[in-house]
Amino acid sequence: MPSMPRSADSLTAAELGFLAERHLGTLTTLRPDGTPHVVAIAFTYEDGIVRIITNERSVKVRNVETGGRAAVSQVDGPRWLTLEGQATVSRDPERIAEAVDAFRRRYREPRPNPDRVAIEIHVDRVLGRVPA
Repeated sequence: MPSMPRSADSLTAAELGFLAERHLGTLTTLRPDGTPHVVAIAFTYEDGIVRIITNERSVKVRNVETGGRAAVSQVDGPRWLTLEGQATVSRDPERIAEAVDAFRRRYREPRPNPDRVAIEIHVDRVLGRVPA
């Protein structure tokens, strides 16, 4: 059965649980020439927002600032979700701290990074299948 796009507020308890498990995912952004840039990332999802902590000078930051939309995918066997939406880069210390706290809860204490920024994706489209 194909997965139909839906909104973030339709995520089930099983899907939210899947997004809280300790998995890596992929982030897809668009390069200036329109080709996809796909990288493995650690990410968190809370209240309709995907957060990724990264370095200010990363390619993904440049792509988000020029492209706008992004998608994060997580796959574990037959379970998979893709979260898409408008992406922004935050340099606000409070928002970066929120992203770091969320990362710490899902993964571990991140290493220090004075050039850290947070990519935020405001999810407006969900694809996937996570059986209950």
